[in-house]
Amino acid sequence: MSLNGARGAVDGGAVPLSPPDVVESALAAVAAGAGEVLVHPRTPCGRESLSPRVVGPLLEAMRGAGVSVPLSVSAGIGAEPDPAGRLERIRSWTVLPDRAVVHFAEPGAEELAQALLARGVAVDAVVPLGGEAGAGSGAEPGRTGSEPGPLARFLAWPVRDPARIRLVVELAAADPALVAGLRWLPPVPLLLFGREAAAWPVLRLAVRCGAGARTGVGDVLHLPDGRPARSNAELVAAAREIAGSAAAVTTGSR
Repeated sequence: MSLNGARGAVDGGAVPLSPPDVVESALAAVAAGAGEVLVHPRTPCGRESLSPRVVGPLLEAMRGAGVSVPLSVSAGIGAEPDPAGRLERIRSWTVLPDRAVVHFAEPGAEELAQALLARGVAVDAVVPLGGEAGAGSGAEPGRTGSEPGPLARFLAWPVRDPARIRLVVELAAADPALVAGLRWLPPVPLLLFGREAAAWPVLRLAVRCGAGARTGVGDVLHLPDGRPARSNAELVAAAREIAGSAAAVTTGSR
């Protein structure tokens, strides 16, 4: 579950930003059925940060409050634009998350992912596919230009520890053809997600394909019926209902 993403206060009260709000939202989401929590840690002024003085206390507060599911943080340019700075930050962490998100569309992704693995942190390798999300995607369908894109960069990166790497594909639309094309990828777990209008169609596609899925106000601010979401817990409950309905249909068709 994407707890807050890159959103800010202007996105509404459903977005938790302060540590107490993050803890409260995470607990409610887990109670609603969230199996993981992804958070973008922030400084008191609201800026995303990878500083150990920000990441460590937040993780400790969440775990101390009883958030028992795996905790992930985003290690992207929103928190630290400089690739060398990102490496320095994660190497200085004193409290480690269970996982960290690495965007393979960003410079220095391979080195960052390797540094995280060396510290014992599992990696979610994010690759955008389709539409604007897939712009600059290298060997992907429709790609032009000489620079390798995110998927090509991920495929060129040696996956030496598949058990601690997950491929997280951001789809611009719920296109089954794009998912079918992922079958030849390395044998790592697959998670699909979309943002805004694509969020719920992609979640349904992920359920049908047997892939992992995620929701949360970091990705979408509305429920499947279009109503504004009041909380992460409400989004998680809606996602669980969709997954349960799909399972019921599959079971009934046997």
